[in-house]
Amino acid sequence: MKTAITFAAGCVLASGALADTPVLTVYAADYIASEWGPGPKIEEMFEETCGCDLQFSPGDLMPRLLLEGGRTEADVVMGLNSDVTKKARESGLFAPHGVDLSPLTLPVAWEDDIFLPYDYSATAFIYDTTRLPNPPESFEALLEADDDISIVIQDPRSSISGLATVLWVEKVFGDRAQEAWGKLAPKILTSTKTWSESYGLFTDGEADMVMSYVASPAYHIIAEGDRTKKAAIFPEGHYFMVQLAAKIASTDQPELADDFMQFVLSEPFQTMIATGDWSFPAALPQEKWPEGFKELQIPETVLFYSEDEAADLRDKAIEAWRAALSQ
Repeated sequence: MKTAITFAAGCVLASGALADTPVLTVYAADYIASEWGPGPKIEEMFEETCGCDLQFSPGDLMPRLLLEGGRTEADVVMGLNSDVTKKARESGLFAPHGVDLSPLTLPVAWEDDIFLPYDYSATAFIYDTTRLPNPPESFEALLEADDDISIVIQDPRSSISGLATVLWVEKVFGDRAQEAWGKLAPKILTSTKTWSESYGLFTDGEADMVMSYVASPAYHIIAEGDRTKKAAIFPEGHYFMVQLAAKIASTDQPELADDFMQFVLSEPFQTMIATGDWSFPAALPQEKWPEGFKELQIPETVLFYSEDEAADLRDKAIEAWRAALSQ
């Protein structure tokens, strides 16, 4: 009986200790919180120092936040990008991050006091050298290439990489965007709802090229020892994609949220995120990148729309894609 009483008392004390542990709720894109994404490592690293319980809540970020409004349970958000931040900023849901931006090593200037970059890459067509030993050397050359080249891309209405792709085409070709899509259309095997679907088709050998990111081959180099996957680097330039974290203004854990925002630019986080998310760290000089990243070809020209420009062009860019692929 004494043992039972002691055990019960221990359970009560443990429950009390758990109840006293502050919880930081991080809304994150699905790929971040998944077991193969950076979420588990982020949770482990932050909990080592915060004395808290970091809990990821995955899902479609902006629709969920706009629906919840000020009632949201989120303290921090991870996985936004500059193609959707105008709507996010106008919602009034976010507070200044208060982080010193001088450590940033982005290829573009960044002075935003709300949305904090933690990693980046740029759109690129990834190809397999065993299937396509002589890839097109420019975007224009890809348009004019034989239609027996097969490409998989993502739907811009459901995928952030898909949206970046149509904005990339808009940036490069301007008034010729729909014409460009018309030339690409016969080469496009399919447009998938998500990046993972299309990349899976590519790695399964179903297509010669896949729309992805300049940093994507680093995974194959480091995790698989495979150097047959490469990014086709085009002189017209590549569209810059940055991933962002932000603090929720109504958080009931403001100090923990502030600590987390500082954490994402810390050297331990930045060192981890390169291989945790297979993207370039936003605040780490190239000499500190993992070795596989140092092998990558980096575009000389970076193309970028401000959030206002991206918001204004979004519907036009998607319509050019839709109209060409529906013919």
